[in-house]
Amino acid sequence: MLAADLVWPLRAAQSGAFTLEDEAAAPEAAVVSAVERPVLLGYAPDAPNGRAMLVLGGGGYTALMAGREGVQVARWLNGLGYHAFVLIHRFPDAGTGPSAPLDDALAAMAMIRGSGLADRGLGVIGLSSGGHLAACLAARYPAAWGTAGAQRPDVMVIGYAPISTNAKGRTIVPDKPPLPPVEKQALYDALQPDVQLLPDPPPTFIVYAGNDPVVPAINAQRLHDALRDAGGSSELHIFADAPHGFALDTPDRPVSLWPRLCEAWLRQVGFL
Repeated sequence: MLAADLVWPLRAAQSGAFTLEDEAAAPEAAVVSAVERPVLLGYAPDAPNGRAMLVLGGGGYTALMAGREGVQVARWLNGLGYHAFVLIHRFPDAGTGPSAPLDDALAAMAMIRGSGLADRGLGVIGLSSGGHLAACLAARYPAAWGTAGAQRPDVMVIGYAPISTNAKGRTIVPDKPPLPPVEKQALYDALQPDVQLLPDPPPTFIVYAGNDPVVPAINAQRLHDALRDAGGSSELHIFADAPHGFALDTPDRPVSLWPRLCEAWLRQVGFL
């Protein structure tokens, strides 16, 4: 699957099952349009550093940019020595309910920790909606959804994520209508990590575009302030001019330097 070295079905499934928008697309360009059974795809480095990273791509919780924000990110991390795991999670809909993406991410963290491939630490990197999901791993699980064991990452990297501006009462656009399907809006209403962070959150690298027309940069400031208030620390970068979804392949703009800045930060915080 998507040229992965390891394929681990989640949640007691016998196998993973998902639909690609274009079956002929290269793994680096794959887009997942539907997920029946979640799966964790592992990519191995040539020179392991004893640490691993869970990679959460975006797609607005209705698709997954498994190539640009998944496989490409995993291979960059492999070059730094990390085992990288791309999560193909379920979407919030009438069949799964609003908690499905977070439940899958928690299960993925537990599986990676139990594998022996992250003995020196496990971090998470999430872009767009995947960044919202990543931040939720350091936040309280909604009591209305039941109970779930915490899976705090050791570091977080969050890019252009709708941290809380899609939540009812916290939008930036006046009278913004609810996002379909209803389970997706329920997820954003229930998961607002900037006001639900657990104490002592992990060191976090945050990168956004100041002129992002899809995800306002105020999300970055909300998360940065919340991490500080909860006793954590963050490195915040807001680039003036970059498209939403800049990922790793936006050349010839200052934002293209963010992976190098992130690498330097990972070294500074002792995770590389």
